[in-house]
Amino acid sequence: MGRIAKLISIVTVAASVALGTGAMATAAEQHIRLEAPAESGLPPYVAVISPVTAERLGKSWRPECPIGPDQLRLINLSVLGFDGKVHRGELIVAKDVATEIAWTFGDLYFNRYPMERVQTVEKYDADDDKSMEANNTSAFNCRKITGGTGWSNHSYGRAIDINPVQNPYVSSRGTVYPPNGAPYVDRTRNDPGMIHADDSTVRAFESRGWDWGGYWTTPIDYQHFEKP
Repeated sequence: MGRIAKLISIVTVAASVALGTGAMATAAEQHIRLEAPAESGLPPYVAVISPVTAERLGKSWRPECPIGPDQLRLINLSVLGFDGKVHRGELIVAKDVATEIAWTFGDLYFNRYPMERVQTVEKYDADDDKSMEANNTSAFNCRKITGGTGWSNHSYGRAIDINPVQNPYVSSRGTVYPPNGAPYVDRTRNDPGMIHADDSTVRAFESRGWDWGGYWTTPIDYQHFEKP
């Protein structure tokens, strides 16, 4: 973008959160609002970071997961859709990376990077295959690593998959997930929503210490960003 977005406000307010024991706790809710550069024609970027409960996480969380709901945050944020319109999306990420992810998605918004949908995975019964097939951008999901037995970084809220159809996962055997992403294994394409090495999307994450799976050798995970 031509000019850096101007910060309008960051507001922190108290929010009550159910602990699941009948008790209530107070946690911070953070509001971030960024004014769009005048030439962008975009409305302000708004992100709201809130505590999240086990009930809200639904099937994406269970008691044996490596972290609890108190270590996660829900981000409701502005997203530019493939239709060129501004929509609201939702991500759940680890508490300690929530603010930087809100700012990262602000960068993507002002760079006009489009996303088809951004919904939390319990809306897909916490089924990663269903979420990917729907081209859903998502983060937290308590599940095992693809093709392995250990916990995925998604289980810690420290991984995000973006536009999985345009940015598929390619296994060491050449299997493509989701299958409807197979045409986009050809990375010479420049379709909207694709992520390429050293583009503005990769740089937005890398500047905050996140790694891109598109740089991996095998498997290759074009949709995937994670913070070690």
